[in-house]
Amino acid sequence: MELVSVAAFPGTTEFSTSYRARCGPELSRVCLMIGQLGLGGAEKQIVMLARGLAARGIDTTLLLLSERGPREAELAGSGVKVVCLGYKGIRPWVDPWTAIRRTALGARAYARLLGHLRQTRPQILHAYLFHCYVAAAPAARLARVPVCVAGRRSLGAPRQGGRARLAVERIATGMTDFVVANAQAVADEARCREGLPAHKIAVIRNGMEERDFEPVGPAVLDTSFPVVVCVANLHVYKGHRYLLDAVGLMQRRGQRCTLVLIGEGAARTALQQQADRLGLDVRFLGHRTDVASFLSRADVVVLPSLEEGLSNAVMEAMAVGRPVVATTVGGIPELLQDRGVLVPPADAEALAQGLQWMLADGPAAARLGKAAREWALEHLSAKSMVERHLTLYRGLLDRRAAR
Repeated sequence: MELVSVAAFPGTTEFSTSYRARCGPELSRVCLMIGQLGLGGAEKQIVMLARGLAARGIDTTLLLLSERGPREAELAGSGVKVVCLGYKGIRPWVDPWTAIRRTALGARAYARLLGHLRQTRPQILHAYLFHCYVAAAPAARLARVPVCVAGRRSLGAPRQGGRARLAVERIATGMTDFVVANAQAVADEARCREGLPAHKIAVIRNGMEERDFEPVGPAVLDTSFPVVVCVANLHVYKGHRYLLDAVGLMQRRGQRCTLVLIGEGAARTALQQQADRLGLDVRFLGHRTDVASFLSRADVVVLPSLEEGLSNAVMEAMAVGRPVVATTVGGIPELLQDRGVLVPPADAEALAQGLQWMLADGPAAARLGKAAREWALEHLSAKSMVERHLTLYRGLLDRRAAR
């Protein structure tokens, strides 16, 4: 069954405009919610959406479940209000007293969430990622928020929690008015796993701002080898170990390269040991705010993920016209079909072959990079992403008012 189209949602025709005037209030207050404002892709997208809504005259609040982060600086002067709820979470390995204290802090954070919603009375509460939308759904009902939206950003059964977590997710989804996925693959999985009806979920792809498409000077990198760049936090499910194996295979075949890894995570030590063991030239750069300059320096951009939603890293590489080799997981094929090299996940040999082909055939790589940039310019603008959310929000308000 085909998913509902945002373009077909109430709010896109003359009829629906008059319908809103008769039956539904004009959209004026939106509350967005996420865990924190680190440098991840979901955080980038929610900040972009918040700024876009505020620029269109919507009173916009961004609720942070746990803590602030470096992306908060991107909201300066935008008019977006940022509220931190201070939730710390509960971990099973802490001592009983710490568990009790964190439970109390969590209860206070939830009380702050309810108090904020009751005081500000948003028309829409849109929560990104699991921990936020399972908290937001009951809070929205208790505070009588007209519309609650859940944002799905990734694929794959939860890595922690198993069936219990899936059960909680289903309960929260049952209390939620609508689900927004950032890729068709994410939406399809949500429907299969939770039995979501087609009228309750739609796809709105991630967006990129105009500055993401502007040329940036290449980063200075001391190497005489071709440069392969991977932008992904160092977690097991990002598949870095297969990338290192692939670069090792290339090196044994006489194709050396400098591999630049941008991102941080728990797998760093193991990956450094693997790179040393294989004798590879790998630069671990950690978190960076100048990613665009390294993408500009890259001969090829690679993403070896084992699971993915709609990758911001791939989108950013497309925006600057770099050729991309990536795995066929999640929404990546939606981005790179006929515009990049796609290989199976967890397959070092296929990854090595894809990278070698890109590095060996410069004209073909340039053509793919150009095609990717042109497609991104047409389909992945921040303006389009914000407008599609506005259309959805207005349609959901109309539907609520008509009940």
